[in-house]
Amino acid sequence: MTTEPYIDSQAQVILVDDDPHLRQALSQTLDLAGLKVIALADAQGLAERIEPDWPGVVVSDIRMPGIDGLQLLEQLHSRDSELPVLLITGHGDVPLAVQAMRAGAYDFLEKPFASDAMLDSVRRALALRRLVLDNRSLRLALSDRQQLATRLVGHSPSMQRLREQIGALAGTHADVLILGETGAGKEVVARALHDLSSRRDGPFVAINAGALAESVVESELFGHEPGAFTGAQKRRIGKFEFANGGTLFLDEIESMSLDVQVKLLRLLQERVVERLGGNQLIPLDIRVVAATKEDLRTSADQGRFRADLYYRLNVAPLRIPPLRERGDDILVLFQHYTDAASARHGLPAHELQPAQRAMLLRHGWPGNVRELQNAAERFALGLELALDGQAAAPAASATPILLGNLSEQVEQFERSLIAAELAQRHSSMRSLAEALGIPRKTLHDKLRKHGLHFEGGSSASDDHEEHRP
Repeated sequence: MTTEPYIDSQAQVILVDDDPHLRQALSQTLDLAGLKVIALADAQGLAERIEPDWPGVVVSDIRMPGIDGLQLLEQLHSRDSELPVLLITGHGDVPLAVQAMRAGAYDFLEKPFASDAMLDSVRRALALRRLVLDNRSLRLALSDRQQLATRLVGHSPSMQRLREQIGALAGTHADVLILGETGAGKEVVARALHDLSSRRDGPFVAINAGALAESVVESELFGHEPGAFTGAQKRRIGKFEFANGGTLFLDEIESMSLDVQVKLLRLLQERVVERLGGNQLIPLDIRVVAATKEDLRTSADQGRFRADLYYRLNVAPLRIPPLRERGDDILVLFQHYTDAASARHGLPAHELQPAQRAMLLRHGWPGNVRELQNAAERFALGLELALDGQAAAPAASATPILLGNLSEQVEQFERSLIAAELAQRHSSMRSLAEALGIPRKTLHDKLRKHGLHFEGGSSASDDHEEHRP
């Protein structure tokens, strides 16, 4: 019975040949060339042990008992069609080798072959494999950026910086502390960190510590054994244990009692959990993303939050800017949620009027994105756009409310119009310029002047045409 080798994530060559003498000779050749090699006498179960992004190549004889080279090729390519497989053939197996090449084999080596020929083929296959995996990584990074831009909508510098920070942290195993006001989107950020990480296939468990009664918070988080307290009739798996292999999002962490904070600190440091009433330490593989709307440093100074837990959590902080600091993101977000609500309800989209845009920009948004989303929902349903502390927006013909002298008001009005049109997500600079009724060169100048950015699909080609003689 063949002992299953450990297939690690480093580049290597797997050699499969039932001839022990040839297997040993080829292994020595590859080893002397500085290549890591795993030699197997058969291919039984090999394909299932190779991950799709494994950075190596397979060299296999065609004629073998059990699973032959062609069957192995089919099994490997069912998991990763771009994995290079080199096949070794006897003199009379050339037609079979041609069949294998048509089936997707990278190369075949006819016995007897020179060692240099085999090494050259293996090295070229490894180089191709690195190129394929690099391209996959680039495509995944681009997809991640597009996914973030869809989830965390906005062109403001603070949102661009937040997306960059999430992209940098998502691929790590570091615990994260999210800082943000109520309604700013802390769970959206936590979910983005999870979905863009290697834990994406594991559970995402969200729990609001502020919504848990003090009497059940420890049982809810850490679990309990039967008889741990009155009413504990059967074992309960806590949220931390349930999130094993994934991410636990712990919102309103500032509301935890000091006793629970001690247990959380131990869990973060040792990565083990002990159920209430139990003696067994259960190892955990989780990422903890905590969130708070308070300044934990101030809370620690006042004795309401443990300083050691604060410093343990504050390694990788992410600050979500409140909506009032995001400028014209307000209009972009409002249009985004209005379009989504209109599509969801099967209603025609409504266009914001200048006075309504001015009202949105002037509002303080104490409820942040959550408040704006509710306002957009009402607007999509055709209800009056009225915000707390402001009268309903005037009709379309009314003059928008602007501040400053005449020149400043003109600047504000021009910027709001361009920002509102940007929110319509035009596919090109040409269509955006036509919608505004200005030349594209003028549009470029005004975008730079107002610090606005176009993120459509064909601006590069438009720019090329703009400067064509």
